[in-house]
Amino acid sequence: MNDRHRFLRESYGVPEELSLLLEEVEYGLHDEFARIDDTADYLQIRLLRIFQEHGATDFHLHGSTGYGYGDAGRDVLEAVFADYFGCESALVRNQIISGTHAIALGLSGNLRPGGGLISALGQPYDTLRKVIGAKGEAGSLVDAGVDYREIPLTDTGKADIAALAEAVDGRTEAVFIQRSKGYQWRPSVTTAELKAMIAAVKRRKPEVACIVDNCYCEFADALEPGFAGADLVIGSLIKNPGGTLAPSGGYIAGKKHYVNACARRLSAPGLEEGTGASLGFNRPVFQGFFQAPMTVGQSLKGAALAAGFFQRLGYEVLPNAGAAERPDIVQAIKLGDEGKLIRFCRAIQRACPLDASFAPEPAMLPGYDCPVIMAGGGFIQGSSSELSADGPLRPPYIAYLQGGFSLAQIRLGLLLAAKALVSEAN
Repeated sequence: MNDRHRFLRESYGVPEELSLLLEEVEYGLHDEFARIDDTADYLQIRLLRIFQEHGATDFHLHGSTGYGYGDAGRDVLEAVFADYFGCESALVRNQIISGTHAIALGLSGNLRPGGGLISALGQPYDTLRKVIGAKGEAGSLVDAGVDYREIPLTDTGKADIAALAEAVDGRTEAVFIQRSKGYQWRPSVTTAELKAMIAAVKRRKPEVACIVDNCYCEFADALEPGFAGADLVIGSLIKNPGGTLAPSGGYIAGKKHYVNACARRLSAPGLEEGTGASLGFNRPVFQGFFQAPMTVGQSLKGAALAAGFFQRLGYEVLPNAGAAERPDIVQAIKLGDEGKLIRFCRAIQRACPLDASFAPEPAMLPGYDCPVIMAGGGFIQGSSSELSADGPLRPPYIAYLQGGFSLAQIRLGLLLAAKALVSEAN
């Protein structure tokens, strides 16, 4: 028994056979890990060049107060984001409270009563259904007179591109594309697939705004959605692009007139992107964005390791071990039992630096229609770039694992989760 196995057994009660199995799985992931490292290295140097080309200086790390007029740091930060995502313009703001809020701004800012919105991949993420108003929620897009339709997934869980193009008509103003699987059992959307979807929509009606939910997908590929033709690219800073340092906020990048429409919705007509104090926001977001390729690389390795490990333990996983592409950092593990989902998440909590002694309980949370259990004892509340796991308490009881800026910590989380499931079975 080597020192690592001995420490895991003595400190966390991890059986040696589980440690050895995880080690064996990781050994077989050499090629996948190498691909992840290659992408991260390329993106790190590309991002370094973007910082240099936009003349980022120490002065830009300091924020504004009050109205936020003339915030040079905010302007450079947004130019860096726009450049990286392959876009003309960007909003990167602490006033955006979440990914859902950012997407709501993107949709409501660019849709009008009587216009049409199409969700290209069936039902969107739970919290967005209330924003759209699938059940007629007050203040939603449907409540405001927007026509909404969903294109069902194919039998393989992919986008039905032909049906999507056919659905675009004279009323259609926007197509919404959620890249990550959310709480669905489907493959996440690769950059190549995204490009094909956008091209099909644009052939049908060029002026339709293609709005991409990029949450969990940033830095997972060498190219971002702006390079695939997206009109708006939207995400949360406490996920991938915050690099575990951003304390809050979201981003919206895209064609300038679409971004301006979002800025009007965020502030007010006439104020738009020229206001909004950054306070102490610039420094951690600049730094977190710069180190995001490294942290996302660790998360992707952890997701690949989780897939191989739990597949060996007899569970169905998505993506599978050895997947050719990982469009996002989310690893889904189908547990098939409510108790297993709760034990899994509680075990991940025990692998966190903060609140490790807490036992997460399922609860009704704002925006969801069933109890959800969420584990994550990181330094930023709700940060999915730090090690976390969650899932809705509904069949087939899937755990969604994501994040972790240290592969060592992710390994421990996987071992504790496996121990919790194996010991209960015995």
